[in-house]
Amino acid sequence: MSQFDVTVIGSGPGGYVAAIRAAQLGFKTAIIEKYPTMGGTCLNVGCIPSKALLDSSEHFAKAKHEFADYGIIINEPKVDLAKMIERKNGVVDMTTKGISFLMDKNKITVFEGVGSFESATKIKITKNDGSAESIESKYTIIATGSKPSSLPFINIDKERIITSTEALNLKEVPKHLIVIGGGVIGLELGSVYLRLGSKVTVVEYMDKIIPGMDGALSKELQKVLKKQGMKFELSTAVSGVERNGDAVKVSAKNKKGEDVAFEGDYVLVSVGRKPYTDRLGLENAGVNLDERGRVQVNDHLQTNVSNIYAIGDVIKGAMLAHKAEEEGVFVAETLAGQKPHINYNLIPGVVYTWPEVAGVGQTEEQLKEAGVDYKVGSFPMRALGRSRASGDTDGFVKIIADAKTDEILGFHMIGARAADLVAEGVTAMEFRASAEDLTRMSHAHPTYAEAVKEAALDATGKRAIHM
Repeated sequence: MSQFDVTVIGSGPGGYVAAIRAAQLGFKTAIIEKYPTMGGTCLNVGCIPSKALLDSSEHFAKAKHEFADYGIIINEPKVDLAKMIERKNGVVDMTTKGISFLMDKNKITVFEGVGSFESATKIKITKNDGSAESIESKYTIIATGSKPSSLPFINIDKERIITSTEALNLKEVPKHLIVIGGGVIGLELGSVYLRLGSKVTVVEYMDKIIPGMDGALSKELQKVLKKQGMKFELSTAVSGVERNGDAVKVSAKNKKGEDVAFEGDYVLVSVGRKPYTDRLGLENAGVNLDERGRVQVNDHLQTNVSNIYAIGDVIKGAMLAHKAEEEGVFVAETLAGQKPHINYNLIPGVVYTWPEVAGVGQTEEQLKEAGVDYKVGSFPMRALGRSRASGDTDGFVKIIADAKTDEILGFHMIGARAADLVAEGVTAMEFRASAEDLTRMSHAHPTYAEAVKEAALDATGKRAIHM
């Protein structure tokens, strides 16, 4: 029986990063993945393929609606959805092969099959052909991720009533896509098909979209997406979904308690994700789950079984690839006797619509609820020379600072390249910078990043130069 120092179950961003870091630290490392390709949900049916389609659809939307404004005259552009899907698949293939290369480079043993505990130190690997083998591991890291959630009364047929996985491989552009859920995944995939010509209606139970982010971002994003043609039905509780041939009907109650219905040809169920622990055999190792089906861990990401750890979507916290990566590194370094740290308040959240939305730290709503005395500075992207030059004038940067100490408490942005620029906020807050600190740093001109400096100037006494 093969023996390893560290075995990782699951090869998503958390799992493969944990394995690489463990190998770098000198551990004899194995990783178990049930699918033929590495990378988990993120690389295969999540982050990477969705961004590939978002980019393709954005190019089409610009060609159709904006190129003429730039002096570029072309014939009426057409959508070749099959080609877009083919390109997306190519991006996924290249990325997953890159992970396999990294496994070889770091001398990590890869097992293809379903990993399940036979005991706290023994893991059985069941392969697709039904054969099995067992290995022993001193430490095990559970990184099995999550899968799409649904509502108990919805029958997802994966044809017309679909999840995000099927939405990445449609054979046609929907005439009317009904999206149940106004969170990140629903808005991103809704944006893809909106740009390609679909009518898109978002039905959301809460009274706002992206409810976990700062309220100002939610309002601005809804306004921008509405301008793009997306329709919203907020404070609306779905009660049923029916399919009749190629037609689907969503029944619901609106905020007035009235029965309403929406008819389309596809329904995307995007109501969140749930931890995936199927066939792990946790009971054989004695690992506890919490009331929401997540693996219970302590502050060291250690389960109640001392040699078993868990990271990523399968434990508490935001279901984000980069959060899982940080946790993977954290566990590997903890096992090596180091003292790593993760500041969960500084894990950024991003929505890859256009404009992009990003935030890190505390929202204004959270600070109000906590009774913190704060001040706010903001700067509109339309006042920025770089934004006017590119035509990306929607959005703003919002910086929240402590009213007394000026320490930055929250960084929130909607605008071009917000997904990249949020790193400036993360860096500043990791070093406990003040808004004044940001005002004293030179930002190249003309760039989108100048809006960050201007928002900081606004927060430190309404000193913004270009507003």
